[in-house]
Amino acid sequence: MSFFGKKPTAKEQMHQNDRALKKTERELDRDRRKLELEEKKLEAEIRKAAKEGNKEACTVLAKQLVQMRKQRTRSYAATSQVRAVSAQQKTMGANVKLAGAMATTSKAMGQMNQQLNPQQLARTMQQFERESAKMGMTEEMVNDTLDDLLTESGDEEEGDAVVNQVLDEIGIDFSNKVREAPAAERGGLDTKSTGVSDSELESQLARLKAL
Repeated sequence: MSFFGKKPTAKEQMHQNDRALKKTERELDRDRRKLELEEKKLEAEIRKAAKEGNKEACTVLAKQLVQMRKQRTRSYAATSQVRAVSAQQKTMGANVKLAGAMATTSKAMGQMNQQLNPQQLARTMQQFERESAKMGMTEEMVNDTLDDLLTESGDEEEGDAVVNQVLDEIGIDFSNKVREAPAAERGGLDTKSTGVSDSELESQLARLKAL
């Protein structure tokens, strides 16, 4: 606690410094523009004195011009220094934020470590593994039982019915084709006797494969 009031925080202090640096830079720019105007006036006076042949006046004015240009150069150097300080302060501000984030993270981790009980966590994990193993065994038994029930309930017949329904939908009477099919000749079908052309068979096979 300072004599004049509450001490500013690091963030508030950085804002104050930033405002002061920007104000200083603006003042330097303003002074430099004034110097540039004065230089132009001196150059005009030197040309005028030279035309009049006043060597003494030219010498005095020339010395003033040299000093003014040196001052302008120093002004540029001061501006560069102000900008360097501003950049350094931004870096310090980033470091302050980083330190604050690390402190917050460390505090949160410490609180979590206090809440965690390694022995209790180990017991919980062991129980989880046991229950998972039981669930796996139970699921396997249920699947086996369902498979047995489905097999006994005539699933094969239902599957044949579904296939026949699909064949009917695409216009193929598979049972009639089987009855009408002649004996195989040379390992192939006599497509002429069935009344179905090769192109029709290929088209039907393509539709079946697309199902």
